[in-house]
Amino acid sequence: MPVIVALYSKTDTMVQPWLDAGYGAVTVDLQHPAGEVSYNRLTRIGADMRTWVPPRWLATAEIALTVAFPPCDHLAVSGARWFAGKGLGALSDSIRLFERAAFWCEWFGAPYLIENPVSVISSYWRKPDATFHPHHFTLLEPDDNYTKQTCLWTGGGFVMPPSCRDFTLGAPDDRIHKAAPGPDRANFRSATPMGFARAVFQANGK
Repeated sequence: MPVIVALYSKTDTMVQPWLDAGYGAVTVDLQHPAGEVSYNRLTRIGADMRTWVPPRWLATAEIALTVAFPPCDHLAVSGARWFAGKGLGALSDSIRLFERAAFWCEWFGAPYLIENPVSVISSYWRKPDATFHPHHFTLLEPDDNYTKQTCLWTGGGFVMPPSCRDFTLGAPDDRIHKAAPGPDRANFRSATPMGFARAVFQANGK
């Protein structure tokens, strides 16, 4: 059974279209309970990506797609005015997390995408291969009619899905930029748009 692997993925949004189509799915995130929990065709692994190593069964599985959403707290250029105060430690930790994403995406040998906002990765590694806003895929999910410029670093034959906007929804809003402070703000701002998840499956699923 082909499997989609999602790294730094607290939610099931990105893997849900693949599960619905009969694929297996693995999500790895530090916010999951420690260890490995499986039910039906979904496995959640709670682990620190800086030390994580795929279990043997996953290392030998047929990987259909690898996706990664490394934290962008200390990389996004939108927070550049605070870079000096964060220090070199914060920057190096964030780059290390991104490096682990790139390493495992290449290692699995399948099509892959690594998602981040406009960030310093463009300077430290390479320019992104594609960018999008959630409202580009509102024909697949009307609730995603908002702006949030997102960069993708891709490889392994990943196919970027074409935009499919529902223009009858009107102008997209800026809910991400207006998100209220609080403990859930980071997860809200980094949530994967469902329309994009469906579009990726349509372009890359069998």
